Amino acid sequence: MELFPIAPEASHVWIRESPMSGWRRVLREPLLHFLVVGAVLFGAYHLLTPSQEEAANKNQIVLTKDDLRQLAISWLAQGRSSPTPEQIRSLVDQKVTQEILFREAVALGLDRDDEVVKRRLAQKMDFLASDVASMQEPTDADLKAWFEKNAETFALPAHATFRHLYFSTDRHGKRTEEAATAALTAIVGKLPDSSEVAAVGDPFMFQNHYGDATPDQMSKEFGPEFSKALFQLPAGKWVGPVKSGYGWHLIWIDSIEPGRIPTYAEVMPNVKAGWVQDQYQEIKRTSLEEMRSRYSVIVPPIEAADFQDLQVPPGYNLGLEVSAQ
Repeated sequence: MELFPIAPEASHVWIRESPMSGWRRVLREPLLHFLVVGAVLFGAYHLLTPSQEEAANKNQIVLTKDDLRQLAISWLAQGRSSPTPEQIRSLVDQKVTQEILFREAVALGLDRDDEVVKRRLAQKMDFLASDVASMQEPTDADLKAWFEKNAETFALPAHATFRHLYFSTDRHGKRTEEAATAALTAIVGKLPDSSEVAAVGDPFMFQNHYGDATPDQMSKEFGPEFSKALFQLPAGKWVGPVKSGYGWHLIWIDSIEPGRIPTYAEVMPNVKAGWVQDQYQEIKRTSLEEMRSRYSVIVPPIEAADFQDLQVPPGYNLGLEVSAQ
């Protein structure tokens, strides 16, 4: 702490200055004011006026060895032979031209209000969330716990192996079901490969024998009602008739394997993929919620009548992909 004399003629008498008064004296110093103002002005000038070196760096386009290798890999990926030095130089020139045009376009603000650019950048943000999710490494306990909650998503469908005899409505008309019922009476107790069975029924445009067929497959091929009935039939005998979108069928079930939930060990790789996908969705959701919280959205009232008489102009370029849930 400094000590100051009371008066020149009594220089041998000293008093102690308080800390607050010392700080006030320092803060009143013109030199301090000058230094502060100078620092602020220098900082502002530095931010608004980049140095020649910084400006030069912004106008530099630097390609590394890895960049050149990536150009060569892209060349090879098109089924071409190894590029020559001249071809690499041509690829470099193309890349540099693209970079120059990109930078100049951004400087002119051409990236603003461009739906293609917006969509691409939004996609990159989506990729960031995906990358973060994939970087997380779950423990075995994490995966097992997640599997317990989501086991139904790994359910294995039922499988049926069967043969059928087809009866065409085009050939039998309104008596098709009756014809199938009469044929069933004739082949009851006969094996599927017997000659008596081979002589029954009409030609079918698809298969007469199906192996390991699932309910979804049969629903797409024969219709949902046929598929539902098929997986409720007993095995080892001719049954029916069962109706499909094509006509009527007599069916011999070789075997039906009921649907089941697989064990964790059976689907562990898929469990990890599902866990990562869940993490990605959660990261994306929470990140988007946080980002949206920083924005206010103003939308005019939406009335259906405002959009009833709209027409797409000729040659209109759809820059925005739209979908409605």
